[in-house]
Parts: sequence; C-alpha cells; structure tokens
Amino acid sequence: MTDIPRRAVSRTAKLASLPLGFAGRTVLGMGKRVTGLASDVISAEIQQRTAEQLFSVLGQLKGGAMKFGQALSVFEAALPEEIAAPYRQALTKLQEAAPPLPAASVHKVLAEQLGPDWRDRFVEFNDTPAAAASIGQVHRALWRDEGYGPSGAPNTRDVAVKIQYPGAGEALLSDLKQLSRLGGMFRAIQPGLDVKPLLVELRERITEELDYELEAESQRAFATAYANDPEIYIPAVVSASPRVLVTEWVEGVPLADIIREGTEEQRDRAGRLMAELHLSAPMRAGLLHADPHPGNFRLLPDGRLGVIDFGAVARMPEGTPEPIGRLAGLALRGEADEVVAGLREEGFLSPTEPIDGQALLDYLQPMLAPVAEDEFRFTRAWLRAEATRLASPKSPAFQLSRQLNLPPSYLLIHRVTLGSIGVLCQLEAKAPYRAILERWLPGFAPVA
Repeated sequence: MTDIPRRAVSRTAKLASLPLGFAGRTVLGMGKRVTGLASDVISAEIQQRTAEQLFSVLGQLKGGAMKFGQALSVFEAALPEEIAAPYRQALTKLQEAAPPLPAASVHKVLAEQLGPDWRDRFVEFNDTPAAAASIGQVHRALWRDEGYGPSGAPNTRDVAVKIQYPGAGEALLSDLKQLSRLGGMFRAIQPGLDVKPLLVELRERITEELDYELEAESQRAFATAYANDPEIYIPAVVSASPRVLVTEWVEGVPLADIIREGTEEQRDRAGRLMAELHLSAPMRAGLLHADPHPGNFRLLPDGRLGVIDFGAVARMPEGTPEPIGRLAGLALRGEADEVVAGLREEGFLSPTEPIDGQALLDYLQPMLAPVAEDEFRFTRAWLRAEATRLASPKSPAFQLSRQLNLPPSYLLIHRVTLGSIGVLCQLEAKAPYRAILERWLPGFAPVA
C-alpha cells in the first residue's frame, strides 16, 4: 500500500471514529437535549473528552472536516449553556488555529508556485504559521517591493502568505463525503435544513476555493468596492498563483478574541460592521463574502473591520435577490396572504399544499425580531430560545417547518445568514440592524 492510500484510509478511519466514539454519542445526546427528546445528563467528563477529540480529529484532517468544525464553532451559540460550555473552547479554537504544515513542505510549495528563487521575493519569511485555515495556512513575511528608499534599503511591506496544503482538493472531497453523518447537529438551528444539500453546495465550490488566482480576483473586486471606506478594510492583493496567495498583512484584534474578552463597545462595533459588510457587498461589489466565521475578521486599531479570506464568495452581479427584502417587510407588517404567495413563487412553499397564513407569520416574525425594532442586541439566550422554538417537536413552529423548502438558489445566502447570526450572538452585539437593511437590502421597506 502506498503512502497516499494509507493517508486516505487513515482520514476515513479518523472521521468514522467520531460518530462511533465519544463524539458520536455526545452529538446524539446534544441533539436529544436540544430537541427535548431526552432528559438524561451527559457527564462533564465525556463532554470534555468529546470536545478534545473533535478538535483533535478535525484539526488534523483540515479540509472539509476543518470547514465543518469551523461551522460548528459558530453554531455553538445556539446550544444550551450546560451543553455548549465544554465545546466552546475546543471548537472556537478551530476558528484561529490547526496543526501546522512542516516548514519543508511549505518551502516546496513556494518553490513550485513562485519559482526556485522564491526567497528573493521576500526580505523576511517566518516559517512558523501565523494562522491555519481549512485548505491552507498563513505565514507572515516582509515582501520586497520594487525600488529602494532614500537610505538605499529596499522598499518593503508586511504581507500574509497563504499556502495551500498539498492534496487539499482530494482531502476536501473525501472529508465532505464522510461528514454527512454529523449533519444532525445543524437541526438545533434549522429543523428543515438537510445538511446534504449544504455539502453538495460546498463540493460544487471546491474548485473555486482551491484556485487562489480566482480568490485573488474576488479580493481585488472587494478591495476596489471598499477602497477608502472609513469602516471596512480589504487588504490589497500583492501576488497570486494557483496555490500561493500574497496579500497585505492585516493587524488587528481577531473576532475570536473579542468574543472571548472584548469590551461591549468592541462587540457592538464588530457586529454592526459585519452586518454592514454582508448586506452591502452584493450591491457594492456584486459579491457576497460567504465564509462568516470569526477567524476571517479583525477589528483594526482605527476601528475599521478588516476582512480576510475571499476563497468562498457568492457571485451576485444584480445584488441580493429582491424577494428577500420584500417578503421580510411583508412579514413584519403582518400581510400573511402576500407572504404566502411570495414564498410559493420563490419555491419555499409547495404551489398546491395548503398552509395557514397566520401560523406562517407566527413562525417567521420571531426570527425577524432583530429588524422589527430601531436597535436590537443579539444574545446567546435569544438564539437558544429560537433554536428551542424551531427544534422542539411539540412546537407549532417545528410542525410548520416541515412544509418549508430551501430552494438551491438561496442555499448559500441561507448559510451566510445563519453563520452571521451565530457570530452576532457570540458577540452579543447591539446595533441598528433595521436601518442597515433599509439601506442595503432591495425591497425592504421601512416598517410603519
């Protein structure tokens, strides 16, 4: 057996161990506790060991497993405190770190992508990675720009060098096939959401995410759209090849740190700026930043929100679909018949199956609470209450959710919305979210 098949078998075995071992039993227990199907108490020791195993396996595997782990670390905000606490530290850690690629492997990729004289492009290069992501890791370096300064020293700038893990594409495909067995955890957030279409959507974008030249193109579009913006900063692309991307370094406080120990002012500002970015980007850049986990954001010393990692984007040249804003406004105003008709037209409801319009409003309006008021503070408690309302089999909302469908064209928008709400609840951020929607979301009319 060659090394590559051995590694593939090892990856599969590690992933399979999750649902068969402590993690699988605890995930099942979490699902039962959240949905009210079980009253037994899972021991703290098993929870802690499961969290450690989950981080260890997902962190080692990177690829699709790492992506899934990053998603879980966002959604932990919806889980009851006694269940979520042992997971929080281990899963949030996935947002900022993973076991690193050896220096020799890093140098090999740089030589392949930048040429054998790659060191000449840098004045300094730190072999220790500054951060790790799902399909690559980031190193800090000093880039050698053209020309020399008055003192005769070369012009330089701090850069982030993102280097793709060798075999990342094959690993990503393999991991995503295996991870479907962990999809039940998402039912705490959206009972009607089958994780399989989400994994299909992720697989469809693997080719794009693996192409760092395509990512560079997206980042340049964002940088142009937000050039000189007083509140949002997009670093410039310095150099790009298929598996190495060099961009300006972003110095700031990671959102994971703000979630853990930030001031109320930092939390509120970070939350507001995240909402501004996600709602304004389709109109300003024709793109949606589609990877809303805290590791991709920094709060800069001057108060701006620094945004990194543009591998996952949705191309929206016409902006956010108008029905989203129009139907949200109709729901807030209590216009049940119009909401039912609009959801049928967009494919969220069957064109023939009868549905109670008032029950539909009762289902939707609590979700729209953040934009029903001038200001709203997202909290873990609010998200947990919504998760319980939507996930409890005894809840009318749970029963109604079985009639709802998620059209494929809305899948990525839905994913970004849920992920963003998860981060806002982790931040417990207060902001005028309704005004942000009124400015940037087509079709969303002010509420009388």
